[in-house]
Amino acid sequence: MRYKPLSEKQLRAMFWWAKGSGDEHRDAVICDGAVRSGKTFALSLSFVTWASLHFHGALLGFCGKTITALRRNVIMPLLPCLKELGFDVRESVSHNRLHIRYRNHENDFFLFSGKDEGSAALIQGVTLSGVLFDEVALMPRSFVEQALARCSVSGSRFFFNCNPEYPSHWFYREWIKNRERKNALYIHFRMRDNPSLSEKMLKRYESLYTGAFYRRFVEGEWVSVSGAVYPFMGDSRMFIPPPDTAFEETCVSCDYGTVNPTSMGLWGRKDGVWYRLREYYYDARKEGKSKTDEEHYRSLEELLGTLEPTAVIVDPSAASFIEVIERHGRYPVVRAENNVIDGIRRTSQALRDGEIVICNTCTDAIREFSLYRWDENKPMDTVIKRDDHAMDDIRYFVGYIKASDESLSFAFIERQKPFIRDSDG
Repeated sequence: MRYKPLSEKQLRAMFWWAKGSGDEHRDAVICDGAVRSGKTFALSLSFVTWASLHFHGALLGFCGKTITALRRNVIMPLLPCLKELGFDVRESVSHNRLHIRYRNHENDFFLFSGKDEGSAALIQGVTLSGVLFDEVALMPRSFVEQALARCSVSGSRFFFNCNPEYPSHWFYREWIKNRERKNALYIHFRMRDNPSLSEKMLKRYESLYTGAFYRRFVEGEWVSVSGAVYPFMGDSRMFIPPPDTAFEETCVSCDYGTVNPTSMGLWGRKDGVWYRLREYYYDARKEGKSKTDEEHYRSLEELLGTLEPTAVIVDPSAASFIEVIERHGRYPVVRAENNVIDGIRRTSQALRDGEIVICNTCTDAIREFSLYRWDENKPMDTVIKRDDHAMDDIRYFVGYIKASDESLSFAFIERQKPFIRDSDG
């Protein structure tokens, strides 16, 4: 496998703990900044190398937002490089563990998920010699602090990486602003600090973002967002007529309301692109009366016609409507993921990449795109809860297809076995 020469910042992230580096007295390293800046690979290789040279028979932790994302973003790129450098890696997928041997040192690295407040309980009781947090700004503070408290072995150290969030985020205030007090090395990455990205790819990534998200994900700044949530959707060219074709797969996404509007979108997939073909939007306040769950279900049937969807993705709080769909037994129901900010990021990326396309027949979705805005009066990333019902159902849909992509990625990882051997037989 061929690797590009590492940048000065990547080299510093990799060897900050080494004798003579000038930073070897630090207890932690924080690598933040732009997406695709090369910080994750450098830091994960640094973590394994440091542990393998300083410990034998130790337990260490890789922490990610989810285990699937951790495998895809950290473990899978790391394994071939470790192999070439002479590390022996045995992975037990069922136990979320890597057993890594280098020369006469052997250690176990456990994979932990820090997806919500309840995740802190998953790491209690274990004693660690070091921990790496991938995308630490997406993890709850309780989980991070519990993991740090587990590192009670003499010589233990902390490795953090993340993309920027809003300036009042707890990690920015507690760790980055107080890095000297925490005795942490801070390395800030911009996208152009990654020598493996060609000029063409740099320009492509730079074109994906505007406004505050450009400053965050390209320049690596911790800034607040304001204005329209999807400003690029103000261009009428983003909305096209529905393709006149047969679709390989169909789905429906639904944000359900009784007093608030109910929004459903019909999606069709063709050649890797999902088109929002038509919609159902019912505003009880505007119409002067509410509909029952059964009436909304009949509208779902009318939206689909003779189509048999792969899934109807529904707002997870809509328990009564989900029960009606399941009782009829005609359509498979998926309860949507409802992380708003992560969902907006994913949706923005999917729209800009052309992974999803909104057809000009979806007039209520188009109207909401022009009205959906950030709340500038809140200290963190928060959207105004108004004109957001089609926005929510679109976000639910993107969460569904991204989760499907992650499942496929995990299946692909399972097939990559020249570098992975299962230590449990």
